[in-house]
Amino acid sequence: MPDYLDDLRLAHVLADAADAATMDRFKALDLKVETKPDMTPVSEADKAAEELIRGHLSRARPRDSVQGEEFGTTGAGTRRWVIDPIDGTKNYVRGVPVWATLIALMEAGEGGYQPVVGLVSAPALGRRWWAVQDHGAFTGRSLTSASRLRVSQVSTLSDASFAYSSLGGWEEQGRLDGFLDLTREVWRTRAYGDFWPYMMVAEGSVDICAEPELSLWDMAANAIIVTEAGGTFTGLDGRHGPHSGNAAASNGLLHDELLGYLNQRY
Repeated sequence: MPDYLDDLRLAHVLADAADAATMDRFKALDLKVETKPDMTPVSEADKAAEELIRGHLSRARPRDSVQGEEFGTTGAGTRRWVIDPIDGTKNYVRGVPVWATLIALMEAGEGGYQPVVGLVSAPALGRRWWAVQDHGAFTGRSLTSASRLRVSQVSTLSDASFAYSSLGGWEEQGRLDGFLDLTREVWRTRAYGDFWPYMMVAEGSVDICAEPELSLWDMAANAIIVTEAGGTFTGLDGRHGPHSGNAAASNGLLHDELLGYLNQRY
């Protein structure tokens, strides 16, 4: 079994380059922003960061394929890098520091491609998280200055902190009633949004989180970080991994209850 540690080191190099590029344009008064066909924003920084990462990968891993939010999938093979150059573009363009570059390496196997390396870098927050299959999950400023991540041990919903992104998607899917019932049951709710709730689940500062509609690049890195920290990451359908088009993450102890509420009236 490969240990993927060389790939993790490369992911850090990719993130360093992306961080420099995105921070250089963060809060720039002349930042160019366009609207994509799905009516979501994309900035020049999104495109530049993905192009930068793709350029590094073409030199360092020329046989691997790449799937990114802005430029689709290129190449073929058993290994695929999945990139979200800026997760939280709406925050980025408004000057809110909650955004990150998400980098995952997925390998073909039983059940399709599965993440084996994941890295989330949020330079405006000064935070970075990463994980490698069977090697655990960590946070820190570098590989040599890091602490291990572990999910919480909260086992009762009434003691749990629940994080989410927004209400709109739950209503569109007909899941809003179950979602609201869950918010009434838990100890605390906060709409941190995007990548951050998953990282807080991995850190143990949040116990459960969920989003109703996502793409693979939104989830691949988050999924392995949560699971390597001892948590559970599935779709709302209960399927493990980042392939369901939505996500539910937890410390594992509360996962069945989380899914039960979000599916109870669906």
